Amino acid sequence: MATTVISSLTPIRENERVFSGFTHAALWFSLGVGLLVMQVGAYLVPAVGTRDAIIAILVGSIVGSALLATTAKLGCESGLSSAGLMHRVYGSSFARLPVLLNIVQLIGWTTFELVIMREGTHAIGQQALGLDLGVVWPTLLWGGVLTLLMMGSMLKLVRQFVSRVGLPLVIASLLWLSWHFIGMVNNQGLSVFMDRPGNGSMGMLSAIDLVMAMPVSWLPLVADFARHGRHGRSTFVGTWLGYAIANAWCYALGFLVASMSEPGANLVTVLLLAQGGLLALGLILLDELDNAYGDVYSGAVSANSLKSAWSVRVWGLLLAGLCTALALVLPMHSLEPFLLLLSSVFVPLYGVILGRWSTVVQSADLSIAPKIEPVAAGLWVLGVTVFHACATWAPQYGSALPCLVVTFTLARLLRSASH
Repeated sequence: MATTVISSLTPIRENERVFSGFTHAALWFSLGVGLLVMQVGAYLVPAVGTRDAIIAILVGSIVGSALLATTAKLGCESGLSSAGLMHRVYGSSFARLPVLLNIVQLIGWTTFELVIMREGTHAIGQQALGLDLGVVWPTLLWGGVLTLLMMGSMLKLVRQFVSRVGLPLVIASLLWLSWHFIGMVNNQGLSVFMDRPGNGSMGMLSAIDLVMAMPVSWLPLVADFARHGRHGRSTFVGTWLGYAIANAWCYALGFLVASMSEPGANLVTVLLLAQGGLLALGLILLDELDNAYGDVYSGAVSANSLKSAWSVRVWGLLLAGLCTALALVLPMHSLEPFLLLLSSVFVPLYGVILGRWSTVVQSADLSIAPKIEPVAAGLWVLGVTVFHACATWAPQYGSALPCLVVTFTLARLLRSASH
């Protein structure tokens, strides 16, 4: 009897391995740039001083992006999607739980991205045109564009638009905004800015944890794109460099803008009022669409692993429409803590997957995977417990790094204790 081939759970074919190292770097630089990243960077003010913030941004971006790139290398070498990695390590039945959780979080983050794009469009309309665009039309505009993108080819979008057109435009906008706010620092006095102390409400490790939050949030998506890479090494280097530079740049810019603004000032408004800010913000807003697209595409790949009768494209169109509808009715800013809480389950999930590297690479054949890998499943539950225990009782040490160390180490030591 012929078996049904589920595309999202099947190693990618050689003719679809078309991403070079530069393609990965361009993609992940683009995905690393966003208003949300800048807003999180602004949280470092006034919690930590300037020198500590610089150290936290550099260390968090390098370490977090290295973890992302390592997962990308595994995805490339195995040819498996994120859902495929989960099936291979946790078992074909148990993996449905993290796959489903991933779909839920991707729907949430896509909806949140649409809300951010809507608010940016609303601010541009007020500042530049004196118009109140409201909520409905900006949401439908960006949701409609997202839906149209899902009708095309992901490979063509990344290789022909993101790499060739989007990358230079977003770099130009970041350079312009950086030049403007660095000029403000020079006018105020560079030494004064560099010596600015924090209020001590956040320790160094907690600050690094905050910076790592963004690259870690992409862990459940990276293999969906990385499996199209030509070589594991170029996939690793491109992903690492692209995301690390973008993450550090946007966190630093968010910190810089917050440091030069009045307490509680709206970051989007401050960017708009900068010289040339309207054009720069518009380009960054357009680039934000890449983030929403990445979320929906990965969500569609994961959904296809659960119901293969519907193609990735069909799932993408359905999810884009759902997220647009949710953006119109849900109070997303109040739901952000829930999304961050949900994201925390994927840190230990991938700590275990990376610890089982040899298991995945030795055989990407999911037909030999058992229903459940009890050791891997138990380590994941333990990792989630460690993550939240650290957040509750030892926040000064952060949560992501201790959780990753525990799950990766135990998964590596116990990798032979599986069926």
